Amino acid sequence: MVAPRRPRGCLFGGLLWPFGPVAAGAGLLLVVAVFAPLVHRYGSARIVVTPGTLVVGDRRIPIDDLGTTEILDAGEAFEWRTYKANAYAHLLLRSYVPTALRVELRGPHHGAPYLYLSTRRPMNLAAILAFTRR
Repeated sequence: MVAPRRPRGCLFGGLLWPFGPVAAGAGLLLVVAVFAPLVHRYGSARIVVTPGTLVVGDRRIPIDDLGTTEILDAGEAFEWRTYKANAYAHLLLRSYVPTALRVELRGPHHGAPYLYLSTRRPMNLAAILAFTRR
């Protein structure tokens, strides 16, 4: 007698396979239903510059509280998100975006020394921030 093949590619479904294919399928659907909204929310974080505010995800920062900006290439961005990173900094990390913009924050009420913003166009974002500060 040949043992049935386990489905490959889903760890959770594979863990439930001994309880039957219906349980494995139901477990897979449950995992997808729970984690799909979380993955969507993580990937939908936006950086928006309005006339008086920089909106990063759910955080709103007045433009007047922004200090100097530093455009980070792939190597510098890697350094700032690993060993140069400050534990108190506000990071908008996207592992699939190699470049970033680092913006210093002024004022003690922020609790973060700088913002690290993963963006594919850090020069454009720096130019927009410089324009809105005028």
